[in-house]
Amino acid sequence: MQPSWTDTLAEFLKKEPGVEAVRLDPVSRTVSVATLGEVDLKQLEKRLDETLMAIESQLGAKAKAPAGFTLTRDGQRTEFSGVSCATAPKFWKWREFAWPEADASHADHDHDNDHDHDEGSHGHGHGHGHGESEWKELTIFAAVCGVFGIAGFTVKSLAVGPSWLPLALYAIALIAGGWDAAVDSWANIKKARVDIHFLMLAVAVGAICVGAWSEAVLLLFLFSASGAMEAFAMDRTHREVNALLKSAPKHATLLVPGGGEREVPVDEICLTDRLLVRPGEAFPADGNVLKGKSATDESALTGEAIPVEKAVGDPVFSGTLNLWGAVEFEVTRLPAESTLQKIIRLIQTAQKLRAPSERFTDKFGGGYTLAVLGACAVMFLVWWLGFGIAPFLNDGETKSAFYRAMTLLVVMSPCALVLSIPSAILAAIAWGARHGVLFRGGAAIEKLASINVVAMDKTGTLTTGELAVVGYESFPKGRESDIMELAYALEANSQHPLARAIVRDAKARGVRELGVDEFESITGQGVRGSLGGSQVLLGRRELLEKGPLAEWARNLPPAAADLAEVWVVGKDVIGRVLLRDQIRAESKDVLAKLKAAGIHTVMLTGDRRQAAESVAREIGLDEVRAGLTPEEKVAAIQELRAGGRKVAMVGDGVNDAPCLAASDVSVAMGARGSDAALEQAEVILMHDRIENFLAALRLSKRATAIIKQNLAISLGVVLLMAIAAIFGIIPLAIGVAAHEGSTVIVCLNSLRLLFGENR
Repeated sequence: MQPSWTDTLAEFLKKEPGVEAVRLDPVSRTVSVATLGEVDLKQLEKRLDETLMAIESQLGAKAKAPAGFTLTRDGQRTEFSGVSCATAPKFWKWREFAWPEADASHADHDHDNDHDHDEGSHGHGHGHGHGESEWKELTIFAAVCGVFGIAGFTVKSLAVGPSWLPLALYAIALIAGGWDAAVDSWANIKKARVDIHFLMLAVAVGAICVGAWSEAVLLLFLFSASGAMEAFAMDRTHREVNALLKSAPKHATLLVPGGGEREVPVDEICLTDRLLVRPGEAFPADGNVLKGKSATDESALTGEAIPVEKAVGDPVFSGTLNLWGAVEFEVTRLPAESTLQKIIRLIQTAQKLRAPSERFTDKFGGGYTLAVLGACAVMFLVWWLGFGIAPFLNDGETKSAFYRAMTLLVVMSPCALVLSIPSAILAAIAWGARHGVLFRGGAAIEKLASINVVAMDKTGTLTTGELAVVGYESFPKGRESDIMELAYALEANSQHPLARAIVRDAKARGVRELGVDEFESITGQGVRGSLGGSQVLLGRRELLEKGPLAEWARNLPPAAADLAEVWVVGKDVIGRVLLRDQIRAESKDVLAKLKAAGIHTVMLTGDRRQAAESVAREIGLDEVRAGLTPEEKVAAIQELRAGGRKVAMVGDGVNDAPCLAASDVSVAMGARGSDAALEQAEVILMHDRIENFLAALRLSKRATAIIKQNLAISLGVVLLMAIAAIFGIIPLAIGVAAHEGSTVIVCLNSLRLLFGENR
């Protein structure tokens, strides 16, 4: 007896160490795996592909989870997991993989399956893949068809050479123009399917049967030429991903403990390895700088052309270019788990996820093709038996019923309609990937265009999340310079965000650096050390309130609501450093432009109301909701949506995961280092750039407008030409030109997204 699909999944989980659960969505073709600890991603992906291909045909069948496993369904999505303690899922790390393709090797599926054309697709992707070689090959076929077609027409018109020569030239043209369509049609016929390729070949054969050789050649020439243009357009969108793939280095320079170095393949890199990157080389993995100073070009990841300074302790990312200094860094993520690879997987997944309008056009692909064939057969009988038009032979100016049926067949073929949506979606995804905006599929693009409310977190979204020193106070007054020196001395060797802000400010002010002995960190409270034989202390107010200064400390004035404070105690001085979270310089301009576009903006934050309102006044927010717990943030999103509004939530992708999930469109900041952002959000703004939200919004609106334009063009041409064909107004050649012309126009219209300016 064949095991059920749940038994197969259970066996997969048992054999894969570190794998805790699997989420499957066959409709959107996505699969995610929850892991604990380190896993071999290459082996995991290979075994996952084998498992999914084995159970894909059974997924719709009812089945019970075996003992020790749980099965839950949410719409089309299924989650299968082992039974564990209630807290275990909090530590799971979800990883997203591409759905395996049965007719392609795993190495190639990311290029083939995003256009493994559904019924009715006009593309030429079955078995060919989408790449530079394909559109060049199709261009050659179209050119041969055009040259020999013109030669045949010229020879026939001038009546030169033997009588068979024009037909021979036409035959060569027809073979070249119809070759790719014939290959695709044969592959579909073996699966008992018919598509547009079949329609085109049927029309060409029908035209030959009535002696319209030149019209048949024109049809296949325009069909192959528009196919080449479509392949070129798709190739342009795939180049963005290919550029990222090529930017990933293949080898790394490993520093061997005890001295020396050796070159190793990136696949052999391990966590905590120490690597050397020379000027002009790309970083082979994510990590932190241990030695050296440089700047990196991160434009491949973020679209940001300005070099990013790097010093000891700063993060570096796989695929980014080291510009001028030799740098040693420690590997913190394996190359397969790097930010670069996560972004590549995200874009590849996005290209496969269909937008709602795209899925709508897919539904009638095969049915529409059969309906068109049926309608043409009916009209042939109506013209012949109802109006007495000759069935096959043209009679002077009166075209035969079969000729008219062929013309109707051409103009009703939905090539442009099928291409109208995916071409725009893929072009938009490619533009976004190049400019630091990552979309998780076409649905995100369409939904973002309809929002009228933007909810934002404060820290890390409207502000940078990096504190900056705004002042020093001493008690009694007049000893502020001593407070600066003590704070700098105690924080000089710390990597805490507060310490970085204090050190950065001290260096900018040229503060004298003092040496501290017996340095010690007080967990969760502060630091202390010895300076000139006296103890010095830096930390939270609670440190003072627990010591000998407790009574006096209770009378110290509180800091302003929008400020953080760090207290410093020396031999004969006490004071504090005042810090504030920095507002993003671009936040005010972004909010002003959102307001001008008629979009309501609201801040959802857990911070104190005074601090939140201070920021809101400065940058021009419409509404503030402060002091919220995560549950209250979710309730606020639900309240906004209950009023019929479409809400986009912009957060950091980690702390704001619940309200991101509750919104209509989830947008995450800072995907360079955030796994949660890549896993939770539908739109990701790279490089912590809030202004990229405006770019994403404009892009989505342009894409939606172009989709509507494409649908109007394609449907309009089909309707007008069909009416004209039914009344016998247009010849086959005009029908061919109108049909293929609309397809070319739709492709070119979509390409405007790729080359246009959306900022």
